Amino acid sequence: MQTVWMIVEEAGGLNAVSSIRIENPPFQRLIIEMLPESGPDGHRAISIAHYGESNSDLMRDPEVCAEIVAEAEAPTLWPYSFQNDFAGFTQVSRWRDMQGTLHCLPRETRATEEFLVMWDRNLREQGYLEAFRRSRSAAGGVE
Repeated sequence: MQTVWMIVEEAGGLNAVSSIRIENPPFQRLIIEMLPESGPDGHRAISIAHYGESNSDLMRDPEVCAEIVAEAEAPTLWPYSFQNDFAGFTQVSRWRDMQGTLHCLPRETRATEEFLVMWDRNLREQGYLEAFRRSRSAAGGVE
């Protein structure tokens, strides 16, 4: 998710950002949030979501929750849930049970990782980084 990392870095970095909202008409708004709880492996977690509306209710279209694993070059995402409210679809691919045992569905995790590659390309092509930069310029560099 190179585009998302660029946005987070330009917003001040992982330790400074709690939530980023990007309006980019005619596309859906993009929300990037650092989650207060850790992911199933204990790493810091992030939510990346497009939001639409249906009957005045906010709908995730989609939302991916993932753990942020710091590596030498750039953080890596380990996705653990995918949700699309419009399709009525929720998938959790990694979780801990009541005894603390980690469960993983590798095929579903890989499918979400592949989706993230495609989604990142779409975010870049649809101009979300530029929309973020425009919003910061319009606000005088303040979110």
